[in-house]
Order: sequence, then structure tokens, then C-alpha cells
Amino acid sequence: MLKPAKPSDFSFFYGLYMHPEINPYLLYEQMSEESFIPIFEDLLHQKVLFVYYSDEQPAGMCKLVPQKHRNAHSFYLGGVAIHPQFSGKGHGLQMMKEILEYAKQQNCRRIELSTAAVNEKALRLYERAGFEREGLLRNYTWFRPENRYIDEILMSWLDKEYFDKL
Repeated sequence: MLKPAKPSDFSFFYGLYMHPEINPYLLYEQMSEESFIPIFEDLLHQKVLFVYYSDEQPAGMCKLVPQKHRNAHSFYLGGVAIHPQFSGKGHGLQMMKEILEYAKQQNCRRIELSTAAVNEKALRLYERAGFEREGLLRNYTWFRPENRYIDEILMSWLDKEYFDKL
């Protein structure tokens, strides 16, 4: 089940964002809880953070950011992660299905994301969920721990049922 994040979810989000297996693929460098608090509070204020639950336990997270003006039919999807304890059990695909369903309920017709070109597990998940590759952002993300840039793959999902009716 996908639910909006609340202040009491801080430890879960911090733990996932800073988890050594997950952090290299997300936006923020390793940091202290104190440094992460204003980031978390800002994302809460924007109402873009979501928690995916499995049997009432937090198992995954994402950011789903509505776009504005001429792009108001689109969301940006980021910060997608499943806790390693739940990994490999179908939760990633189930969370993606729930994200897509939520987006449709919000009249979203397009979801876009980018992921590290080396993150083959994420690429497979997104493609299984119906996302298609749209392009490559070369040397897009600076990965400080390894002193290198990482290419990102642009992907999108389109509400084909809606667009087929046009």
C-alpha cells in the first residue's frame, strides 16, 4: 500500500537514503541525521514523499513530484528504493504498480524518471513496469565517493489508454 509520508517516517527515509547498498543510486551524499532533517522536512512540506507498505511494515519509498503549467499532466518519479530486507520478493514491481495507479487517480498522463546507467536492477524493474528509455544524460551525476560522473538513463511511462483515445 502506498501512503503519503508523515513526520514519524523520518527514520525510515533516513535509513533508506543512507543505506550503503541504496545510497549510491540516490540523490544525496551520506550525511548525518541532523543534516538530513531539513531535506526531509522540505520534502514533507512539498507533499511529494510516499511510503510503500507490505503487511503494514514500511518496505519502500519514492518521491512523486507533480509538474506545473504545460507539464501539469506529468509527474517526476525519484528516490525509488525498496529496503534490502524486502528486496527480491516482488515488492519493487508491486510498488511501481501502486505508483502508476496513484498517478492515474491524479490525472497524470506521463511519469518521467532517470536512473544511473549502471543500475541494471532498476532499469529492469522500470521496464517491467512499462517505462521506456528516452535518452541518455552523459556525465550527469557527480558521485563524490568515487570521484567520478555517472551517466543517467531517461525513462518515461505514458498512460497509453488515455493517449490512444486522442
